Amino acid sequence: MPRTLLVLLCAVPLLIYAALCWWVYAHQRQMMYYPQFTRVDAAAANFSLARGEVTLRGWTIGPDDGAPILYFGGNGERVEHNRDDFARRFPRHRVYLLAYRGYGASDGAPSEAGLFGDALALYDHVRARHPDQAIRVIGRSLGSGVASYLAAQRPVERLALITPYDSMENVARSHYGWLPIHWLIHDRYTSTTYLRDYTAPVLILRAGRDEVIPATSTDHLIAALPKPPEVVDITGADHNNLSDSTAYGEALARFMR
Repeated sequence: MPRTLLVLLCAVPLLIYAALCWWVYAHQRQMMYYPQFTRVDAAAANFSLARGEVTLRGWTIGPDDGAPILYFGGNGERVEHNRDDFARRFPRHRVYLLAYRGYGASDGAPSEAGLFGDALALYDHVRARHPDQAIRVIGRSLGSGVASYLAAQRPVERLALITPYDSMENVARSHYGWLPIHWLIHDRYTSTTYLRDYTAPVLILRAGRDEVIPATSTDHLIAALPKPPEVVDITGADHNNLSDSTAYGEALARFMR
């Protein structure tokens, strides 16, 4: 075999692999975030928060003077679908369901830095409206990383994490182990780092058949917490239908009480 042909045969797979790595690097946020499944008209929201040129929109439920709960939803989740359930579960709370930038009726495009900044802005807005009340936080899936970051930056009385992970890098590696994820990923959501000093009560709700978040990722997060959390394992549930379980709602309501 001519040497040139041999070199080409060896080089082509490497070039294809390099091209795939470049494509993932360039399109990773389209692969990570799914706002297109959540879009609604701005008139459907009953709450808004200005963030420079971006306006965030969402929903509030419960009495105006109720103890505040902030909810950060999962990827592709329409957070407004929780309104009836949360109104029943948390009748004495004021629940804030804010759509991420680019999601629901909110402006902008999602990124880790954007979501983190928006979470801090929401917290500060709610703190101003409820100056004498403790703030509690719920984060689901993608939102568990946002909630964990917020708990590291602001006083959070108690924190509920639903199908959480240790870092988005490790989750991505579990699905794309053939890629050099560490060198490619922008938005890492390293919850283990954010929560390493968090000592308030933590509830973790995990799905026994979670096909998105590996069990080891949640295990690593639990092990990294400075105090053992309350863990509720809903064995028959998968990542997306966890909230259909009676045990899910009961655990959240009990924890928030």
